[in-house]
Amino acid sequence: MGQNVILTGMVLQTMPIGEYDKRVTILTKERGRITAFAKGARRLNSSLLAASAPFVFGRFELYEGRSSYNLYKAEIDCYFRELTMDLDNTYYGFYFLEMADYFTQENMDEKEVLKLLYLTMKAIEKNVIPNRLIRRIFELKMLVINGIYPNVFSCQCCKKKEELTAFSVAKAGVVCASCQGGEQEIRLDESTLYTLQYIISTDLKKLYTFTVSDQVLERLEQILTRYLEKYVNHSFKSEKFLDNAFF
Repeated sequence: MGQNVILTGMVLQTMPIGEYDKRVTILTKERGRITAFAKGARRLNSSLLAASAPFVFGRFELYEGRSSYNLYKAEIDCYFRELTMDLDNTYYGFYFLEMADYFTQENMDEKEVLKLLYLTMKAIEKNVIPNRLIRRIFELKMLVINGIYPNVFSCQCCKKKEELTAFSVAKAGVVCASCQGGEQEIRLDESTLYTLQYIISTDLKKLYTFTVSDQVLERLEQILTRYLEKYVNHSFKSEKFLDNAFF
């Protein structure tokens, strides 16, 4: 027998179904990533029209059947309208949604990803730190949550915690001056090392509270781009457009 459920979450993506309906992917606190059908959500007078759009965060009332969810009501806390009014912000936002969709699963505990996603959207709207930095913070913290982040606290070769002077993509972490010299290494200064350590170890609520120099940001971009290519190896459609549009 089916049942009614109320789930808190954010809409990751939508797809038109038929003439008036939508298929909606929602990242929820209680059930992880789910897919629901929203009947009539594309009609202009539908109460689900705005509630079934990407970025929307709130509580969704659904009927849970044997093999699918049906969305019939929503109480929205945040539409992130300011984010969607700026084209640059929108492109970044869709990249974060797509990455969250890729890393999450149904019936798994995805509360940390949902929290990260919500705080990231808020950071974009506040416009206090650059979107380029927000992107790299988000990527690294997503890797942390999923347990595939690099070791930046000790040398991957000898375990030494001092003189960590290079990041080795091949070794998935940092190496010290004595062990440096292998393939796929990126020179590491103290500020970049500290930034990596801070992002990995800090609480989610404190993530978007700092800025870095252009030099550190460029080094972060270099490290994370190459790390993601090797250890995630997934082509995000929004990332390609983002890079082509702004860099």
